[in-house]
Amino acid sequence: MSKARLMQLTERRSEGLLRVYDVVVPAAELQQKLNAKIAEVQPRVRINGFRPGKVPVSHIRKVYGPGMMQDIINETVQKSTKESLEKVNARPASEPSLDLKSDMNKVVAGQEDLQFELSLEVMPDFEPADLKNTSITRPVTPVSDEQVDEQLSELARANRGFEDKDGAAVEGDAVVVDFVGRIDGEAFEGGAANDAQVVIGSKQFIPGFEEQLVGAKVGDERTLNVEFPEDYPVAALKGKAAEFETKVKSVRAPKAGAPDDAWAAELGFDSLNAVKDALRQRIDGEHKQQSRAKAKRQLFDKLDEQHDFELPPRMVDAEFGQIWRQVEQDRTAGRLDPSDEGKSDDDLKAEYRDIAERRVRLGLLLAEIGRRHKIEVSDQEVAQAISAQARNFPGQERQIFEAYQRNPQLVAQVRAPLYEEKVVDYIMELIKVSDETVDRETLFAEDDAPAPSKKAKKTKA
Repeated sequence: MSKARLMQLTERRSEGLLRVYDVVVPAAELQQKLNAKIAEVQPRVRINGFRPGKVPVSHIRKVYGPGMMQDIINETVQKSTKESLEKVNARPASEPSLDLKSDMNKVVAGQEDLQFELSLEVMPDFEPADLKNTSITRPVTPVSDEQVDEQLSELARANRGFEDKDGAAVEGDAVVVDFVGRIDGEAFEGGAANDAQVVIGSKQFIPGFEEQLVGAKVGDERTLNVEFPEDYPVAALKGKAAEFETKVKSVRAPKAGAPDDAWAAELGFDSLNAVKDALRQRIDGEHKQQSRAKAKRQLFDKLDEQHDFELPPRMVDAEFGQIWRQVEQDRTAGRLDPSDEGKSDDDLKAEYRDIAERRVRLGLLLAEIGRRHKIEVSDQEVAQAISAQARNFPGQERQIFEAYQRNPQLVAQVRAPLYEEKVVDYIMELIKVSDETVDRETLFAEDDAPAPSKKAKKTKA
């Protein structure tokens, strides 16, 4: 007789989306599994004092039985959980939780049935709104010649090169120096360099370093008094006052002249027009990305307005917990959103719980739309996304891939946004989308935070 027929499943609680089941797997079924496993391994067991393949079953049971039974129990719990969910046709909204009720020593010894409590929240049952009746306005911004020229000027300032000059250094000049840094009179690791190019005003060095080189001439020796910022990445240097002894070896001014084909060639382009085309494509890409983000925000606002269904409390609690941890980290670091200043924790928690509920509601809605229309993310799409991430870490690509291979949760974190974007693409094809031309400033203006939900709350802390 199979375990599926012997397993007993009893629903003990059904409250809203919460389901609690008692699961019992008879001891006889576990012993049957153990006997089968012992019979499978007996021909291969090697124990001193017995001929190969002739070790008595009773001896194998005594030596290896407890370990085998523990493996069987682990497998049985996993399989029973899956079969239990299939039996009641439940779609878990989150990972089911298990609470073992048996004395595991007695279960291993075959003296007691395996009993555990299975609790989970199921997906809410709801009907998505008719998307064909939804409409949004998408802001679009064409790329102007002025924008391209502005970007070209910035690129030229950053890549125009320098040439030696006579006289004192001014803002924008490059000063080539040797320097040695000391804290309390002692040189520190990483505080010295030769032939270092310091562009005054570039803010590439710690505050005060570049500014104190204004007016410097070739051959000058200066002591720069600076203080490392509190957020400096090297813990031993945070907030420390330091002196840098510098010797000026050359002063270089930015090369004069407007960008031309020769300058473009130095950057690896065929011509100045090729540089402009590349800049236009980059700006256009930025505009399209922001346009999509604005349209997606409008879509989510509409979907949130159109749907109101019961939310799994554990999902909301988990989402809120993640949001609140970030709020507390931002507050500790002095980065709390200005709109949150002066509010009590109770008020903030109420607002952020609204946001957590909105996120869960939209996530469940997108998942349901994707399920009904069989939208999937292929393994190849996930692999391409992981490859794109790995390229951001030159020289560490192999370690990145290995990290994903070892951790399925990381893969799921890559798959989730890909799935969301595919569902959004599908919805965008169904709804009515009208384009509205706006200027760049309007396109990139920050949206207000989601308005607190007016829905009757079905999920509370």
